[in-house]
Amino acid sequence: MQKKILVIEDETAIREMIVFALESEDYKVVGVENGQSAKQAMAGFTPDLMIIDWMLPGVSGLELVRGFRRSAPTRTKPIIMLTARSEENDRVDGLDSGADDYITKPFSTRELLSRISALLRRADAFESTMQPLQAGEILLDPASHVLTICGKPASPGPTEYKLLLFLMQHPNRVYSRGQLLDYVWGENIYIEERTVDVHVLRLRKLLKQFNVDHMLQTVRGTGYRFSVGSEQQK
Repeated sequence: MQKKILVIEDETAIREMIVFALESEDYKVVGVENGQSAKQAMAGFTPDLMIIDWMLPGVSGLELVRGFRRSAPTRTKPIIMLTARSEENDRVDGLDSGADDYITKPFSTRELLSRISALLRRADAFESTMQPLQAGEILLDPASHVLTICGKPASPGPTEYKLLLFLMQHPNRVYSRGQLLDYVWGENIYIEERTVDVHVLRLRKLLKQFNVDHMLQTVRGTGYRFSVGSEQQK
């Protein structure tokens, strides 16, 4: 089935280059210049993947990403953030907003196509494992993107959600910070390993509200694991 991609980029030359490259690879593409045009285009077009520029007129790309992550039709769709901002803090902000990948300008269309292909493969694999996951009092439903703990709704950030989903899919296994960066953030995302510690801390703080933070365990000198056991952090 032909994959559909939405490109939101206000620079005409860059937008047209991306659209041409994607259509040459047999993607169905809609290119728009701002968030308002994107909303109008999506009235009859639900993309399989979105490419969003950070610096857009009106509503920023960062705010668009957050909005798409709150909307059911686009909640789980892969998003690539495209921007000239290359500092690590900018990459972290983009990923924390809910983007799945981050490409800085200037970029090659070959690299962009490779990132798109990888994200679509990951999304297809995710769609095939949409069964609800339960560990003790934690219930996570990937299909609806809903997390409940002790029967009550919980609202993790986009990155904390992806981290918890991955760990619940692989219980009782220890993962290093580098491995979690690759599996949760993506192999082409160049941010420091301390970023993992920040998001583990946020996730643990959320779990602690329901007294289930013992499930997210630190294995000193190695990394982290998720376990339904009552073993305390080492």
